[in-house]
Amino acid sequence: MTIPTPHTSDLSHTSDAPHTSDAPLTSDALILRLTRLRERVAELVDQRGASDPTADDPLRGLYFSDEAVRHLLGPTTASHTSVFEDGTGDEYGAGDGTGDGTGDENPTRAESAPGSEAAHTDRLELLAVRLGLTELDTRILLIALAPDLDRSFEPLYGYLNDDVSRRRATTGLALDLCGLPVHLAGARARFHPSAPLTALGLLAVEEPERPFLSRSLRVTDRLVAHLLGDDTLDTALAGHVQRLTTAVASHDDEFTAKLAARLRAEPLTVYLREHREGDGLAGAAAALSAAGFEALHFTGPEDRVPELLREARLRGAAIVASALPDKPAELVRGLADAGVPVLLTGSRPYDPQWCEHDPLVLDAPRQRAGAVDVWAAALRDEPGFDLAATVAPYRLGGDRILRAAHAAEDLATFDGTPVTAAHLRLAARQQSASGLERHARRIRPDVGWEDLVLPDKPLVQLHELALRARHRDQVLGDWRLSAGGGRGRGVLGLFAGESGTGKTLSAEVVAAELGLDLYVVQLSSIVDKYVGETEKNLERIFTEADRTDAVLLFDEADAVFGKRSEVKDSHDKYANMESAYLLQRLESFDGIALLTTNLRANIDEAFTRRLDLVVDFPFPDAGQRLALWRHSLAAVPCAEGTDASVVARDFELAGGSIRSAVVTAAYAAVGRGAAVTTQDLREGAEREYRKAGRLVPGEGNW
Repeated sequence: MTIPTPHTSDLSHTSDAPHTSDAPLTSDALILRLTRLRERVAELVDQRGASDPTADDPLRGLYFSDEAVRHLLGPTTASHTSVFEDGTGDEYGAGDGTGDGTGDENPTRAESAPGSEAAHTDRLELLAVRLGLTELDTRILLIALAPDLDRSFEPLYGYLNDDVSRRRATTGLALDLCGLPVHLAGARARFHPSAPLTALGLLAVEEPERPFLSRSLRVTDRLVAHLLGDDTLDTALAGHVQRLTTAVASHDDEFTAKLAARLRAEPLTVYLREHREGDGLAGAAAALSAAGFEALHFTGPEDRVPELLREARLRGAAIVASALPDKPAELVRGLADAGVPVLLTGSRPYDPQWCEHDPLVLDAPRQRAGAVDVWAAALRDEPGFDLAATVAPYRLGGDRILRAAHAAEDLATFDGTPVTAAHLRLAARQQSASGLERHARRIRPDVGWEDLVLPDKPLVQLHELALRARHRDQVLGDWRLSAGGGRGRGVLGLFAGESGTGKTLSAEVVAAELGLDLYVVQLSSIVDKYVGETEKNLERIFTEADRTDAVLLFDEADAVFGKRSEVKDSHDKYANMESAYLLQRLESFDGIALLTTNLRANIDEAFTRRLDLVVDFPFPDAGQRLALWRHSLAAVPCAEGTDASVVARDFELAGGSIRSAVVTAAYAAVGRGAAVTTQDLREGAEREYRKAGRLVPGEGNW
């Protein structure tokens, strides 16, 4: 089917009023621009029709008649004065002969009258100012996107292109509409791949196989949507970009203020090196929020960088890229010098090979634990508990805090109660998800201080351990009591005592007090017969523990933290290398690690010096043993007259063995359908003696 081309007479009377019958609704300023463009199109049609013998031919553009051939071969003169704006053509340097036609001599200026509403809603003008586009660039962009805003431009462009099937602007038509000679090098350069319109991803010059003047111009749907007021993220970035929340703790006010000032001054590229995962993201979000920038958090592949840059330029937003790939050079080069603020975060040191022009390389400030003000702002209602003590152990970024607060409120709604400290701790632990479960067994603490039966001294030390874990940032950071030398702010404790004296239970209680999960390191996942593999396994555990809010427990630690020995063979040499690595790694550790051992003498003194606390767990005396028996029997149905003091006096058992004896007695009672008796308890205690190879009182030497 042939689409008839409008006659000249039909095209020359379209400037009386804005055409809105088929055009989508736009801002007043954009409609005004289209109206002026339509006037210029009508004038160009009149100019073409005045000298073209085929102007009234309805099949014009589908074939060439003899008259058309003679017309093309004959001499022609064309006016290159644009009436796009006011008939002078001065916007492009074409009116007085002083410019080269590129528009670089003149700054971008407002289309609408000063003070008018359109002057404040013209997104095309705002975009031009933001990206430094010239007047000529702005006109070319408007010419290219006109058919996407008003479909009546399609037949007009088809007529002017001498081809009814080519309904988009071409490079030659754009230059004609701008009143510029097509042979002017400066004007043709505006379509070069390195020119602003194409380099910024705003304009695509298609069909490179065609002659230059007949190549089509196309703008992206995302640009059209933006100019019409739609700020929905580009669908090409779905799953790769999200808006970075600005509800972030200002964990280092001086750093945030300095970086924000630099970002406001120029579109800076910054690399923030993290000590702990999340530090860089929190620092970037805080600085961008202070500088007043919207932040787009990018985690996608390198092939989405062009769409990302275009989105950031349209919005005037900053880019934050975390989770850099193993070989980040391509990504960094693609984002560097983008014309918008770009903040890259990662834990590896910056490599000059990544980029030709080095970014500003900074160490991201460490996230502080607590951030009570951010937690309080994230919770909708005033908490009915000590918020500062509850959140003190958690080193979460602002976005994680916000998510944890919402999760806690959902948990409270499910339980039908106000938000409690338990809800908040559970939600915070979920936001501090860890990969430690690949190397350690997770224990979700379900015990408290009332479950410990210990003398006063170790109890005081355990409370001190929890106190150190809560306030290490203040003491070691704010009060500058860290030893320096790259040392971390970790808390290290050693629990020493015989088997069953409560070391592991105490570690669980400390974790419960802090609201953290306990991870028990499996020695089988650490020790490797191949040289260097044990150290690699330990490094994985320490690295994961550094980025996780959790308590790390090395049970039977003397197997890993044993004494170094004199080197007599290669085995001694490599065993000492493992110990040396551990000594160095503990210096920079930032987490909470507890070590338990039955043989304190086997722990190297160099490790002991690096510990914050050494807690000795004594073997329980008769009074403590009775308390342990009664605590274990608290929920067990006992027969009348059952007396635990007898077995507590006669059997010297540690707390773990006492619990095992009670379990044996409980099974015996369940088997006969009765309550636990004193005899059941004695039989359970005797079994524990036999398991340990000890003589049972009253049985003689058997």
